[in-house]
Amino acid sequence: MHARRVTGQPSRLRDWWAGVWRWVLFACGVAAGGYLLLDRGIANGVVTAAAIGVFLIGAVLTASQPMAIALMATPALFIVERIGIGPGDLTVSDAALAAAFGTAVFLGDRDLSPPLKALLQLNLIYQFTTVFTVIINPFAQNAIEWFHAWLLVSGALLSGWAIGRAGKARTALILIYAVSTLIALGTLATALMLVAAEDFGAVYPQWPWPMHKNFAGCALAFAAFVAYINPDWAQIPQRWARAAMILFLLALALTQSRQAMIGFLVALLVHVFRQGAARHWILITLIAVPSAFLIVQSVIEQVDSQNRFNSVYQRVEWIQEVYALWKHSPFVGHGLRYWYVHPTANFQPPQAELEVVASAGLVGLLGFVVMWIGIIAVLWRVDIRFGMLALGSVLARIVQAQFDLFWVSAQVSIPFLIAGICLGAQALAVSRGETEGFWNDRRRRTGRVAPRRGGRRVPAALGPRLADVTRSHRPPAGSARKISRNTGGVHADP
Repeated sequence: MHARRVTGQPSRLRDWWAGVWRWVLFACGVAAGGYLLLDRGIANGVVTAAAIGVFLIGAVLTASQPMAIALMATPALFIVERIGIGPGDLTVSDAALAAAFGTAVFLGDRDLSPPLKALLQLNLIYQFTTVFTVIINPFAQNAIEWFHAWLLVSGALLSGWAIGRAGKARTALILIYAVSTLIALGTLATALMLVAAEDFGAVYPQWPWPMHKNFAGCALAFAAFVAYINPDWAQIPQRWARAAMILFLLALALTQSRQAMIGFLVALLVHVFRQGAARHWILITLIAVPSAFLIVQSVIEQVDSQNRFNSVYQRVEWIQEVYALWKHSPFVGHGLRYWYVHPTANFQPPQAELEVVASAGLVGLLGFVVMWIGIIAVLWRVDIRFGMLALGSVLARIVQAQFDLFWVSAQVSIPFLIAGICLGAQALAVSRGETEGFWNDRRRRTGRVAPRRGGRRVPAALGPRLADVTRSHRPPAGSARKISRNTGGVHADP
């Protein structure tokens, strides 16, 4: 009896903390929402209050659905409107991620899988190498960004993990489809208005909220890749996924976001390479050739224009200025988000490694490179049935960042949230015995379509088990061959 009471104490303590978290969040949300609805000195107060209202609904539903807040935060990650609270100038996406992370910590499964642990450890390496610039360059934005960067990677991974592990991966991906469809429709509507005004330039969507073309393009690229992979464990009909992918790609082309297109194409090529399926090359060619032509043509036009203020010449000028600034503090940099406080360099470097080396120096750059090489290596080893979507999403992000900003809140958190959902869904499948292990096994091609069982396709990961069951019910090899000769039946496998 005493042992039973001791065993129940951690469970009761966790339930108590979960209740405290839920009601404190509810109370704070009511107060903040009421204030922001009045729009008293807060930028985008109505949008912020609406987002808070959604989280309040999630808080009420948490009693019956522990992952309600995390699920409702999933589409909110795509809202890049500024909250305007505090010195960090955080977005609605940041607030949504913080709420999802809190839910994952207090209510999510804590038995983390080996791949997720490896990714979290790699992120800690980067955090350790950037702590030196936080100490040496003491200003508020520096310290805030240090925690913010960790939340964008590890916080998003843990949030996605909790959703997938709780069996809500399908719901989360459907929400990503839904919000991406809104962005795509908003892009199309904005494009129609521009065409009516005889403007055929890049589209900056104004609905459902104002967005930069590069953010809209990157968000649509992530969603298009999700729709293209359409993993079997998501249980989303293939025809709906293909229709959504076409819509997303059309809107992506209208944004003329070169970095988003390149990231998407690289992810597709990696997928085809891993699958070894020649039939995908037709689709890849139909997508890649027009996109490559558009990218090359737009760059040539900008170079030929000799306009010193277009994106090509502006980036070259910024790179030169950042290099001149970095030389004054080569090892630890000038601090994360130094452009908020630096009197002359008041712009964010337009390239990932350049941004890190200017902010955190060579020490931080080393941690950044180790983190990304390690992340790609870990996800490459993950069972391809779950790991391909995760790998392609984060790979697309690092490719995008070779041509533009990297530490942009939603553009970092979205791919890592998707990766976390994949790893959580994998852990759930392993716990249920639906797949074998976490790592890719060359002896079984988990990305292939499995044999049919009773007229229904089953996950390829179950192939070896089904083979064992079938083999156990087969007649002896000699009798099988005899039946085959006499009746024309199918030969048994050797």
